[in-house]
Amino acid sequence: MADPAVRLLVTDDLRRSRLTVFLRALLVIPHLVWLGLWGIAAFVAVVLNWLATLLAGTPPRRLHSFLAAYVRYAVHVGAYLLLAAEPYPGFLGQPGYPIDVHIDPPAPQNRWSVAFRIVLAVPALIISSALLSGGARSYGFSSSFGLAGAAAFLGWFAALARARLPRGLRDAIAYALSYAAQLDAYLFVLTDRYPCSDPLTAIPLPVRSDDPIQLRVGDELARSRLTVLVRVLLALPHLVWLALWSLAAYLAVIASWFATLARGRSPEALHRFLAAYLRYQTHVYAYLYLLANPFPSFSGRPGYAIDAHIAPPAAQNRWGVALRILLALPALLLESAYSSLLAAAAFLGWFAALATGRMPLGLRNAGALALRYATQTHGYLLLLTNSYPYSGPALSPPGDDRAGAEA
Repeated sequence: MADPAVRLLVTDDLRRSRLTVFLRALLVIPHLVWLGLWGIAAFVAVVLNWLATLLAGTPPRRLHSFLAAYVRYAVHVGAYLLLAAEPYPGFLGQPGYPIDVHIDPPAPQNRWSVAFRIVLAVPALIISSALLSGGARSYGFSSSFGLAGAAAFLGWFAALARARLPRGLRDAIAYALSYAAQLDAYLFVLTDRYPCSDPLTAIPLPVRSDDPIQLRVGDELARSRLTVLVRVLLALPHLVWLALWSLAAYLAVIASWFATLARGRSPEALHRFLAAYLRYQTHVYAYLYLLANPFPSFSGRPGYAIDAHIAPPAAQNRWGVALRILLALPALLLESAYSSLLAAAAFLGWFAALATGRMPLGLRNAGALALRYATQTHGYLLLLTNSYPYSGPALSPPGDDRAGAEA
């Protein structure tokens, strides 16, 4: 894939001051006021930049620089408010903040793309609404959470307790900010490169996955238009079987809870049964949400195009087992936010797959991130692992082709 025209730069060290974290919503008020005032001038500059680019085919350098500084400043403010960075940002949008954005210099753009820029940006606005609740201009400031808002809410408590922001939460927020910056640059006609929803390219150097529950992706992106068109109908038998299997899984997890609480390890037979159930659930959701194309089997056997790899039983902390439901509440909150991203990726992927016969790589990988987090959360609840779900983008394990699939 070509280098993106808008790139997020991350030098944050995850350390946080408890005092500034506690007062973050008050400390950021001057920046929100200034961002609003600057936004008025930016609106006028965007109109002028649109007209000039439509006529000349290239954005004027001064307008480009002014709007690029505004986008950088908005990212700095969003990162500070959402706890993705610690230092108090400057008011001029100058480079060098721990969560920063690089925007390429002006380059020729297709005039037809410029003329219909707002219409063309509608799909990207849908993705942005899932990541930043209300579109690129909100930067997480709206009443509903979105992925970045949910991560920041949980990060507030974590940073107060530990004086550090967990990297998974920081990277989830950075992913949302990266997409918002790309969308703003596209809307402001700073670039004609469409925003990329792929979390694996959104942030620099994601962590390498080593979790006991991993999502293995072997899908090749090709889709049958006919099965895409009727995907919900085709998935109905699986949804019925999944509901019936869930009843047995509910009884099995209760038995596993008592056994694990007594022995400190889940019984092998119950672990195998619940692992098969979780794999099958992952297969069904991958198929339903267009992340994978083959019709899955009903047994939950390994080997599907998007599969859950689940480690064998291991020792678990009994206190963690006893309080598992309470401990899982933060993960369930974040899973709810990720479900919006999964739904948005599937909705847009449905139209794209009908038109091209392929699922776009960025949408597939965004959906895979959401599905991976859901799978890890459910595995934690089902006592298949003692490891807490990792909340941010992660590099694929060996044998996973997400990063290498053709765009």
